[in-house]
Amino acid sequence: MKAIRTFTVRPVLAESLAPLDRLASNWRWSWSRATHALFASMDPALWDEIGANPARMLGALGQERLDELARDDEFVARVREEDERLTAYLEGDRWFQRLEGDKPVHIAYFSPEFGVDGSLPQYSGGLGILAGDHLKSASDLGVPLTGVGLFYRAGYFRQSIGDDGWQRESYPLLDPYGLGLTLLRDRDGAPVEIALDLPGDRRLHARVWVADIGRIPLLLLDSETPSNSDEMRRVTDRLYGGGGEHRLLQELLLGVGGVRAVRAWSELTGRPAPDVYHTNEGHAGFQGLERMSELITHDGLSYDEALAQVRAGTVFTTHTPVPAGIDRFPRDLIADYLASGLFQGLDAGRAISLGLETWDGGDQGVFNMAVLGLHLGQHANGVSVLHGEVSRGMFGMLWPGVDTDEVPITSITNGVHAPTWVHPALKAVSEQAWGDAHTDTHDWTDRGVVTDAELWGVRQQMKGELVAEARRRVAASVSNGHTPAWVEDLLDPEVLTIGFARRVPTYKRLTLMLRDPERLTRLLTDPERPVQIVIGGKSHPADDSGKILIQQLVRFSRDPKVRGRIVFLPDYDITLAKDLYPGCDVWLNNPLRPLEACGTSGMKAALNGALNLSILDGWWDEWYDGENGWAIPTADTASNDEERDDAEAAALYDLIEHQLVPRFYEREGGIPLRWLEMVRHTMTELGKKATSDRMVRDYVQRLYVPAAAHDVALRANEFLEARAVAAFVARVREAWGRVSIASVDSSGIPQQAQAGDTLEVRADVRLDGLSPDDVAVELLYGATNQDDALSRDHSVYRLSPGESAADGATVFSGTLPLSLTGTFGYTVRVRPAHPQLVSPVELGLVTYAS
Repeated sequence: MKAIRTFTVRPVLAESLAPLDRLASNWRWSWSRATHALFASMDPALWDEIGANPARMLGALGQERLDELARDDEFVARVREEDERLTAYLEGDRWFQRLEGDKPVHIAYFSPEFGVDGSLPQYSGGLGILAGDHLKSASDLGVPLTGVGLFYRAGYFRQSIGDDGWQRESYPLLDPYGLGLTLLRDRDGAPVEIALDLPGDRRLHARVWVADIGRIPLLLLDSETPSNSDEMRRVTDRLYGGGGEHRLLQELLLGVGGVRAVRAWSELTGRPAPDVYHTNEGHAGFQGLERMSELITHDGLSYDEALAQVRAGTVFTTHTPVPAGIDRFPRDLIADYLASGLFQGLDAGRAISLGLETWDGGDQGVFNMAVLGLHLGQHANGVSVLHGEVSRGMFGMLWPGVDTDEVPITSITNGVHAPTWVHPALKAVSEQAWGDAHTDTHDWTDRGVVTDAELWGVRQQMKGELVAEARRRVAASVSNGHTPAWVEDLLDPEVLTIGFARRVPTYKRLTLMLRDPERLTRLLTDPERPVQIVIGGKSHPADDSGKILIQQLVRFSRDPKVRGRIVFLPDYDITLAKDLYPGCDVWLNNPLRPLEACGTSGMKAALNGALNLSILDGWWDEWYDGENGWAIPTADTASNDEERDDAEAAALYDLIEHQLVPRFYEREGGIPLRWLEMVRHTMTELGKKATSDRMVRDYVQRLYVPAAAHDVALRANEFLEARAVAAFVARVREAWGRVSIASVDSSGIPQQAQAGDTLEVRADVRLDGLSPDDVAVELLYGATNQDDALSRDHSVYRLSPGESAADGATVFSGTLPLSLTGTFGYTVRVRPAHPQLVSPVELGLVTYAS
């Protein structure tokens, strides 16, 4: 008989153990080795059984055991010590506090999912894990950030694999109190509720759960409240659990409700209102429309002025290089919501245009959330250098007339939170060798600090734990309850182990390794130098194509010929990942290039001493150096997908057979010294940059600080600059069709130019009502290719305005000394110029000399 509701009954803590409540409710325990160990020591077996969550532990332990611990002076002292550590962590100055110059006072970070810990299943994959790591590093660095998301009562889903190899999903309900969340309450103690007015006289209410992620509050909106109808209660039922209007309601609650939740949180805590809003993918794009509505109704701004103000303080991060990965809604559905009064004062016709695909080839019948995010975010980025390039090409149509390499989307490469993902045994070695566990300062190449035997020993220990966990999971998944004998010999800690785990859309090619099953079988079963592969991954419940790939892989792994050497571990999540990454010798990634935006799983493996074997995509494209793993050649010249897969699979087999296997099994004194050289190099070099600390510092310095400065500048003196920017944009847009370069003249260059000569350029520009201060006239120059196109790294020189020409044009001129040699070319362009524009081509208005 199944309960219709579950909840946690908390025990009464003795005064000496009272700090356990605070320690349990702050998720810093999930990356603090000492706090984690404190709770585990209360009852190690129970700790594992309840999923290693302190709040659950306090509920499950029982009053008798807690009273016993309260009389244990040594344990009480440990509790007091951990509480003092937490206080110092929460209150002390950190990197951000020591950062000089003007900086943001409060950043609101919106994401549809957050992967903080396996016991808080509010994530589906890399987007959520990245968001969780972002919060943790923001906490470690002291960045004043607030996370904003939704609380999904059933999380994503639990995965099991049937006897037929088919993925099955289940949705256990979650008790937020039992997870260590607290309900946001007003000063009278009543739960704070956010409300959204919807079409059809409906009203969506949400309560706000708060998870303390170190120094960072994470606000999670939950529609499971008595104020809602049954329909509205289901809005936050599960992550990515519905389509159409259900998904739209989730995204409205995240964006609109999220802004209102942050306002309530700031008012109750005395925290200043955010000056930066960061949207992690397009799902939260409606936050910008909500803020525009506020500015129009409360501050008296016009639509254009509100848009300028919102854009100034908004950062938009795109995570997908796949158009199918972007949420798109029917235009008519969005129109209904915009006309419903949800966004007071907002011109519905103009607002809907912010998300429409109005370019040639776009579908004007849909509303595109990434387009909305880019129109509302003056500061935009992809998540690796290659992904930035892909994004500029993918969204370049929003800036017509702008060269692809100038599209205003930069890139900040993702990173991972080392304290979360580095195995405790490796952390212990780090702390013993260097006094801390900060991966970005360690030189693992120094054998005098950590010996080969010590490093190899901890690597083998981690692999042994993975093998034991794999055997446990496989035994637990056997449907008849009887563990077959072969499970006891599943995998071998002495064998070269390759890991592969991620979400399972088709472009990630889970089954590329099965392309030649006979060759793979030979590699797995070689009697002297075998290979073994450990695999995990979930397919979206509606993605049957992905489920078919899982089924094919599972069926192959169950063949008695390879059963002990390849295994699919079900229900891949953070908990499994923490065993999987450290326990692998090699991490495999073989997506279709360039469809992997970043791919941070390989970073997590690398920080634990695994080498990467990957297609040159995402982060690997920029950080592969020949010593931190192997690059799988990309068959770009293949005539079709089948040919490409065949060629890349063959290259994968060749690398394993002829490079990985010999190097791994070449031993001196039982240790693979050359292999460990690569491991040491990987941990040292990637440890410096593959961390979310580096990533968050990049966000602060490159995006948050400029966004806050723009927000403050436009907001000052009752939005004086916001009004000026809006007037400027309106003026140049109205006039731009009449702006032209009448002529370009150059002189000073002889027939055969040489370095040191001087190029004098004069351009006559018709501004037709604009002033010379409204524009920049630029000389673009540099090396050219055989098609006379300027190279990507061309230079820009701004010409100076002078007198008016006889025909009313304005003369712009300049003198340029020539320093380049070889084929040289130049052109002249005119563009709008304003100090509050982030990019020179931000408005997409550029006129070139013909």
